[in-house]
Amino acid sequence: MNRLFGSVRSRATLGATLVVAVALFVTGAAVLQALRSNLTAEAGTQAEGTARAVASELAARTPYDQLSGLGSKSGPVQVVDEDGNLVAASEDLQRISGTVTDRVEPRPSSPSSSPSASASPSQSAPAREDDEDEDDEDEDEDDEDDDEDTETPRSQSTPEDEESEPSLAPGETGRQTTFSSGAATMDDDTADYRFAAVDVQTHDRGLLTVSAGAPLAAEHSAVRTALTVMLIGFPLLAALVAGMTWVVTGRALRPVAGIREEMAAITASEDLKRRVPEPGTHDEIARLARTTNETLAALETSVERQRRFVADASHELRSPIASLRTQLEVAAAHPELLDLDGAVEDTVRLQHLAADLLLLARLDAGERPVDARVDLAALAREEAAGRTGVTVDAESAEVAGSRGQLARVLGNLLDNGRRHARETISVSVRREGDRAVLAVTDDGDGVAEADRERIFERFVRLDAARSRDDGGAGLGLAIARDVAVRHGGTLTVGAAPSGGALFELRLPLA
Repeated sequence: MNRLFGSVRSRATLGATLVVAVALFVTGAAVLQALRSNLTAEAGTQAEGTARAVASELAARTPYDQLSGLGSKSGPVQVVDEDGNLVAASEDLQRISGTVTDRVEPRPSSPSSSPSASASPSQSAPAREDDEDEDDEDEDEDDEDDDEDTETPRSQSTPEDEESEPSLAPGETGRQTTFSSGAATMDDDTADYRFAAVDVQTHDRGLLTVSAGAPLAAEHSAVRTALTVMLIGFPLLAALVAGMTWVVTGRALRPVAGIREEMAAITASEDLKRRVPEPGTHDEIARLARTTNETLAALETSVERQRRFVADASHELRSPIASLRTQLEVAAAHPELLDLDGAVEDTVRLQHLAADLLLLARLDAGERPVDARVDLAALAREEAAGRTGVTVDAESAEVAGSRGQLARVLGNLLDNGRRHARETISVSVRREGDRAVLAVTDDGDGVAEADRERIFERFVRLDAARSRDDGGAGLGLAIARDVAVRHGGTLTVGAAPSGGALFELRLPLA
């Protein structure tokens, strides 16, 4: 298990799948909630329309048994008076819940709703014909009374009724609608309904509340269908995302596998000439491959440099050691033939060579110079003292670094100048901006432009130098440049005005 989820491919696939699963779950829940709310609101609107239609008929003094909304084809409808008594209900209504009352059988009509009070217009027509003019006057007066009754309760509402709907005038339907959810059984068919309750003030039956229901079957069916689609589609979509992520991640990481295999082969064969494959893309993996190849190239150069260094050091050590051994063997057999001066010279040469190799080893290991202040002018005068043909023209310039290593640099430059100069060597120290410049000039033949970088390589000695070599191993200039680089500076060679060589050491001022 740890190995399975230890790969980038597995973790990327798992992460993408989890993100998509969470997003689908949240989206699905939001869609279901929105769908349920919209369909419930639509059912409530339908129920409100039915309730207001019945309320309008009641406001028009329609008898209970002639209300159009109480038919068997309509949804459940209840009419309740202000005392909570059920006065009318839908046909075939057997059971109901979620409304003002759960009664399904209307009670006997109250006096205010008696047949005489709710008689139809046809039954009172003769009386109206006998006294038409008087009735017209009465109607006008009744209208005026109704207007007064309509305004009076609204203007005289008590503090307890401020948050409720204002009192209704006879024949007026309330503006507020109360919604609720419940269930009803009609003709042995039980279903869930959304109920809407509306108040109406009648002329002859007082305040009535009409509750009408609209079925929620469409809402339940739509939600069930959507939920079924989500339960089937979402896992398939998550599986599709997981598969696509697995494939895409595998294709993206395929070059990484090639790089890993090639690096393993390089490690096993120790062949630093090999390189990892570089993909043709321009992404991070391609940059990783290029950086890896650059690292391998630098490592190959470093290893090759170390091999040459060991070979050259062995060669340079072999000559003085062989010479010293020969002299000692001859002295052992013939003491009178001992060349003491030659033995001492070979020993000193070995000592200098060992010191140079040790310093190069420390520089290669990354040894940082000590942080001390060194005055290059004073250092130049000290190194030039006791050397013939050396002139110094120096101004004070302090740099940070190792006094011993900087003295070694200047000493190596002066030794190199002594081997190639005809008569004089000049040393100068000056300031240039934030840099101190130490220049060593000789009046020799100079260094050819093609060899100006080559002479700083280890164990490199030009042919012209070999003829006049007095024991140098070709490490002096290499050591001088390495020390300069470790001190944050540079060491270059050019042509002097007199025609000889001009070595310039540039170091940052302290």
